[in-house]
Amino acid sequence: MALKDITLGQYFPGNTLLHRLDPRTKLLFTVAYIVALFLAKHVVGYAVLFVLLAVLIAVSKVGIKSILRGMKPILIIVIITGLLNLFYTRGEGAPLVSFWIFTIYPEGIWAAVFMVLRIAMLITCTFLLTYTTSPILLTDGLEKLMGPLKTLHVPVHELSMMMSIALRFIPTLIEETDKIMSAQKARGADFDTGNLLQKAKALVPLLVPLFISAFRRADELAIAMECRCYHGGEGRTKMKVLHLSKADYITLIVCVLYLAAFITANILLPAAIVR
Repeated sequence: MALKDITLGQYFPGNTLLHRLDPRTKLLFTVAYIVALFLAKHVVGYAVLFVLLAVLIAVSKVGIKSILRGMKPILIIVIITGLLNLFYTRGEGAPLVSFWIFTIYPEGIWAAVFMVLRIAMLITCTFLLTYTTSPILLTDGLEKLMGPLKTLHVPVHELSMMMSIALRFIPTLIEETDKIMSAQKARGADFDTGNLLQKAKALVPLLVPLFISAFRRADELAIAMECRCYHGGEGRTKMKVLHLSKADYITLIVCVLYLAAFITANILLPAAIVR
């Protein structure tokens, strides 16, 4: 897996309906989708959520290849999580397979499939949020949504700015890591051979220059913001003022109705897995 395959935090400009939606709408929709994912207990529920996600990917025109490329870094985590659910979920009836310390029940198979689908769809939905929303608009949306916390003296602007900058720096740090690895490979370093432990040890020399580069970039950004007399929060004007359009209101109404219907269906329909 190449470092360039990590696409988290990248923004793909476009003029689709998903790109034009207000960032607050997309944030609320993402939260509602994640809540629905954790409430889903039936095959029908996961199928509906999967179809909805497929429609969003088609509307965004990001491309399924970009989504799959971004999923590569977490593939091992997804596989390990699926195996843990497969082997450690106990059922009520007789096991399908039993060997050594591993026992597989039908409930374990369902749990593993649902957990893998849940993680994959959750990450894909988050990818769509960052792919279709610029970091500046994402910061403004987070700040607006967390506005009520100002009454509790929570530094809302600073928190949203930190989250946005951290997200924005992910592609930059990945590019910097790739440059450092190329420079060390030119000096004879080997990152591709050996077992997993040897590969991990070979990556240790990357950490020092990477941390130095990250701190240098952060210091340069802080100095640049101070030189421009940057101050957030009250009294600061914005070049792009957020406005909820008709499409945003329709999306929010559909989101509320969808979540209510989904919760009702989960209560009424029998669960596919009974723990």
